[in-house]
Amino acid sequence: MEYVVKTMQNVRKNKIFPGTNVALNQRSFTIVDILPTSIDPHVKGMELSDTPPDISYEDVGGLDYQIQEIREAVELPLLKPDLFKKIGIDPPKGALFFGPPGTGKTLLAKAVAHETKSTFIRAIGSELVQKFIGEGARLIREIFSLAKKKAPSIIFIDELDAIAANRMEDATSGDREVNRTLMQLLSELDGFDNRGDVKFIGATNRIDILDPAILRPGRFDRFIEFPLPNELAREAIFKIHMRNLNTEKPLDIKSYIKLTEGKAGSNIKGICTEAGMYAIRRNSDTISNQDFLNAIKKISDKDKTEQNKSDLFI
Repeated sequence: MEYVVKTMQNVRKNKIFPGTNVALNQRSFTIVDILPTSIDPHVKGMELSDTPPDISYEDVGGLDYQIQEIREAVELPLLKPDLFKKIGIDPPKGALFFGPPGTGKTLLAKAVAHETKSTFIRAIGSELVQKFIGEGARLIREIFSLAKKKAPSIIFIDELDAIAANRMEDATSGDREVNRTLMQLLSELDGFDNRGDVKFIGATNRIDILDPAILRPGRFDRFIEFPLPNELAREAIFKIHMRNLNTEKPLDIKSYIKLTEGKAGSNIKGICTEAGMYAIRRNSDTISNQDFLNAIKKISDKDKTEQNKSDLFI
């Protein structure tokens, strides 16, 4: 239902736009005041900080190609939008990160927010799955609304497959609610202003199960893979996490690289932390070469145990 209403003299008409919250007179429906926009506390909590995360590209090891891709897809459109206008092309809207867990997807998203001095809004896909009809879609709307108000900003949705998996014909009521959330996300992505100061980054470990609708051209302009690090990448990651450690000299880094074949960047960070714990247990203020070897063995044994447990449930 629509009404044509008047405004009080003290209300500035140039401050009223579609979607503005206003207070009405109960009898005449005259606008008497403009109300502040309310933001769901759950959505507000997704904004990590008004200041960008304190993580730079120097803190990201072994991902030179991925850094170059994200700089072109997100950083340049935010910092140099006029460059795209002069050339006559539309800048990318955002990017999709995919690859195994622990390979640096979230870390790189934080780094690009830092480099662009943007507000970083992070949501987990599973948090957007709500049991009440329309709640998930409403959260998506409010996330994008908050991002526009805090522009320049970057929206990062991790575990995107939780709301963007392939839709089934024999869906349950819960599945249908997830589908509504996905449809709202697709609508927001389609409604993006290419020259706006809001960029979207999605991340998933399972790109193979994503719905084709979200993968079609125009919604994600870049698909950036994050593979397990090779030897050169593992060496770079070790050096980043060891630069502030008090270690004995020299260390046999080459052996660490060989022993961590198939390990992700998060595993290497865990190894450096665990090596420090071994030094503390020895009541030493210096991390030894043997501490690192013990830490690698512990992390490897833990990974094998978890793999064996997962195999039992397959």
